[in-house]
Amino acid sequence: MGEAHGEVVLDRLREQGVKLQTVDVVTPLRETFAAPASGHGRHVKQSGGHGQYAICDIDVEPLERGAGFEFVDKTVGGVIPGQYIGSVEKGVRAQMQKGVAAGFPVVDIRVTLTGGKAHSVDSSDAAFQAAGALALREAAAAGRIQLLEPVLAVTISVADDYVGAVMSDLSSRRGRLTGTASADGSGTQISAEIPEQELLRYAVDLRALTAGTGRFRRTYLRHEPLPPNMAHTAPRQ
Repeated sequence: MGEAHGEVVLDRLREQGVKLQTVDVVTPLRETFAAPASGHGRHVKQSGGHGQYAICDIDVEPLERGAGFEFVDKTVGGVIPGQYIGSVEKGVRAQMQKGVAAGFPVVDIRVTLTGGKAHSVDSSDAAFQAAGALALREAAAAGRIQLLEPVLAVTISVADDYVGAVMSDLSSRRGRLTGTASADGSGTQISAEIPEQELLRYAVDLRALTAGTGRFRRTYLRHEPLPPNMAHTAPRQ
């Protein structure tokens, strides 16, 4: 639906006394590491009584798109007690959800725990979680972070008279044409892959291009690297 439909719904809610706050749609970007990096997490605090002590070193490697997250323990000699290995992973995972550059979740990386230090009294689960999160942030600061944008598979149904205009418009939206087919004598179906960012107003724009007759369906395909020239203007969470 277009903006007019949305405004009608919002007006009806306001008439019923509902207090509303509207916010702009934010494209669900993701972050990943574009190259290997290392990070050192040091969480040491002394404030009388029990302190907090946790140190860890990690290596971060990018994985193939869609591979998810891997955590590998390569510490030797018990430099970090076994009960705190999982704490480091928890801290890394928590920081991945918060993001390390633009506030979007981090995906498709392998984190290898390579070393660290613990204290017999002051180390704790919370301290090693904090150290793990800090190590990932430091690795991100030392490395190169890449933003990923969602790409959608789009099928557009239009009358034959509007096919040329719709295809030209798709090119301006960084769309990649994947095929066309006859729509049982009622027009043409155009298939394309288009970044979601380019479709935020597409319901409105397609109606304008096709005199109100165009329709489209979309489904999520994958995340792909955001072009470098667009990264600096990307939204922040």
